[in-house]
Amino acid sequence: MEIARRAIKTLSIGQKFRVITCSTMNLNENAVNTENENDVIFENINNKGVIRLNKPKQLNALSLPMARKIYPQMKKWESDGHTRTVIIKGTGNKAFCAGGDIKALLGKTTEGDALRRDFFKEEYQLNYLIGLMLQCTYKLPYVALINGITMGGGCGLSVHGPFRVATEATLVAMPETAIGLFPDVGGSYFLSRLKNNLGLFLGLTGHRLRGVDVCHAGIATHYIQSSRLSELEKKLIDSNETTKQSIESLLSECSDSTTSQPFSLQPHLSTINRIFDLESKSVEEIMNKLKADDSDFSRKQLEILQKMSPSSMKITFEQLKRGKSLDFKECLKMEYRIVLHIMKEHDFYEGVRAVLVDKDNKPRWKPATLAETSEKQIQKYFEKLPDRDELQL
Repeated sequence: MEIARRAIKTLSIGQKFRVITCSTMNLNENAVNTENENDVIFENINNKGVIRLNKPKQLNALSLPMARKIYPQMKKWESDGHTRTVIIKGTGNKAFCAGGDIKALLGKTTEGDALRRDFFKEEYQLNYLIGLMLQCTYKLPYVALINGITMGGGCGLSVHGPFRVATEATLVAMPETAIGLFPDVGGSYFLSRLKNNLGLFLGLTGHRLRGVDVCHAGIATHYIQSSRLSELEKKLIDSNETTKQSIESLLSECSDSTTSQPFSLQPHLSTINRIFDLESKSVEEIMNKLKADDSDFSRKQLEILQKMSPSSMKITFEQLKRGKSLDFKECLKMEYRIVLHIMKEHDFYEGVRAVLVDKDNKPRWKPATLAETSEKQIQKYFEKLPDRDELQL
C-alpha cells in the first residue's frame, strides 16, 4: 500500500507519523457526512461483540461517523444481557487505527467550528467509555488487537482498556507535536504514568515504538505473532469463560514471551528518565540537558525537537505535568479545553499545510521559538470553557 510505504520512508520521526495520520484527510469539509456505511462492522458471535474498523485504504482512521456508531453499539452490548466480551480490531494487516480522521477540521468556518467540537467531544466520550472498563464501571471486558499502525486516536481506542495485544507489526506513536497539536485522547493520563519518564519522551518527540517495545514500554499488555491473531480471536470467541481473570489467563497462555527480546530503548532509559523528567522546570531545561549530554542519542532527540511546534511542546509538557495528578475524566476534560483553544490558533493549520497540503515539511510556527512562547500564552490553552461548552462525561 503506497500510503504505508510513504509513511516509513526516512523522514524525521515527527513528519513520518503525521504523514500516516494526515494522509487520511479529505480537504472537503462535507466529507464527514458521506462516510461509507461499512466503515465500522459489528458482529456478535457466541455472545462476543466484535468491532472491526473497516477503512483499510485510510489505515482505519477514526472519523466522527465511526465514533457515532461505536459508542451506542458498545452501550447496547453492555445492556443487552447477552454480550460477554468486546473485541476491537482493524481490517487488513497495515493498521489497527492510524489516528483520528481529521479531514473536516481544516476550514476556519462556523460549520467547521461545530464539526471540530463534535469530533473531539464524541471521540473523547468514546475514550472515556473504554476507560471505564479499567475501573470496572463498564461491565464488559474489552480486548484491543493492536496489529499494525496504532497512533493518536488509535491509542485512544486501545490503551485505556484492560487488554491490549501487540504483534511484531505493531507501531505505536503519539506524533502530534509535529503538526501543532498535542498528545490527546487521554494522553495526559496514560503517558504521564509510564515508567522512566517515557511518556514525556514519547509525547514530545513522537518516537515510534515497534513490536515488543510496545509491551516493554507498558502500552500493550500482551504480545503475540501476527500469524496467530486469528487463532487467538477464535479462542476468545469460542470461550465460555468471560471474566477478566479468565480472559487474562487465555491471553497469557497464547502470548509469546517478551523477556528474550530486549527493549530497544533499554540502553537509553537512564538518559530518558533523567532528561525528560516531568519535574523539570520547562521544555527549555530539557533541551539544555540534551545539549549538555551530547551523546548520539541526545543529539538525535534535540534535532527532532527543534522541528516541532514550540507551542505544542510547551502544551504537552504542561498537560503531562498536570495529568499526573488528575484522574482520567479530569484529563479528558482538560484536553477538550486545550483542543478547542488550539483550533483557534495558527500552528495546527500551518502544520497540516506543511506536512499534508504543500508537503514542503517546513512549517512556519508562530511563535517560532521556545523563547518567544511565553508561559502566559500556554496557560490560556488550559483555561476553563463556559459551562455549556465543557466536555460532559
